Amino acid sequence: MDAHLTPDEINSLRKSLKEYQPANKAIDTLENHNGNLETSFEELWIEKNGTSTMGVKEIWQTTLEVLREELCGDEGFRARLSDYTKSPENAVLLTAAITSLMALTAIPLDPSIATIIVLYIFKIGLNVYCQYTDEGDKGTLPPGE
Repeated sequence: MDAHLTPDEINSLRKSLKEYQPANKAIDTLENHNGNLETSFEELWIEKNGTSTMGVKEIWQTTLEVLREELCGDEGFRARLSDYTKSPENAVLLTAAITSLMALTAIPLDPSIATIIVLYIFKIGLNVYCQYTDEGDKGTLPPGE
């Protein structure tokens, strides 16, 4: 799923997260890619890890699949994302979701990359994220989405 943040969403994030340096890097990257979360992830990944034999798009999909297994059953992460959904202007709730993601996963994630992933999950919705590949239907949303 190709998810984008609008310029207004990016500006709102910039204002609320100005004190959280990893988010600033992520937001700058999002702005450079017109809000495209996947291409922003790709740029940050290459900057941090270089290129690999596995393409960056495959790394994005693999990361989302691994995180899905780790995050979707975790009630603490669900609660943090739900709290942020109710008050998206609250930077503390977003940084709590980002740090929670980094603590829960076995994947060592740079905080700016974790920011992009949390924003992606927030943008498409946790329920959609947790369900849209459950049936082996990779890359497509369930009917009605």
